[in-house]
Amino acid sequence: MQNAYWESDVPGPVPFEAIAEETWDQWFQTWMQQLESELPPAIGYELSIRLSDDGEIQQLNSQYRHQDKPTDVLSFAALEVEYPQIESISGEIPLYLGDIIISVDTAARQAEQQEHSVTVELAWLAAHGLLHLLGWDHPDEESLTRMLGQQETLLNAVGLAL
Repeated sequence: MQNAYWESDVPGPVPFEAIAEETWDQWFQTWMQQLESELPPAIGYELSIRLSDDGEIQQLNSQYRHQDKPTDVLSFAALEVEYPQIESISGEIPLYLGDIIISVDTAARQAEQQEHSVTVELAWLAAHGLLHLLGWDHPDEESLTRMLGQQETLLNAVGLAL
């Protein structure tokens, strides 16, 4: 495995400086500590993160959400809202939370529009995806505002600001 989270079959330069695996690990460890009260009990936690491009995320968005357009981040939670299978999970293996897929193409455009770095935008989207894995949702303006506030808190916890 490479030390950076970006591989692409798409020709052309990577639109940002690669983020080291250790940085991603540190971010998620910090965020998991911040969100400890929302986590089901386990000896550890696992998730996957994939940095993609607009073409791949559009295919996934079409297949799973029936929206045939690119999006910035998709999350596929492995747990049910009430964690029904927790009792049957061995205390010897980490709990798998799910998958986060982020379009680097969309992240780069959004970073430019928001006038911050692609690194900040990727962290923002990763935090958003993590919250979805933990059951957060934003069906209305109030819940979206709460979720965006939590994302900002998570970014601040790793020394990033919007």
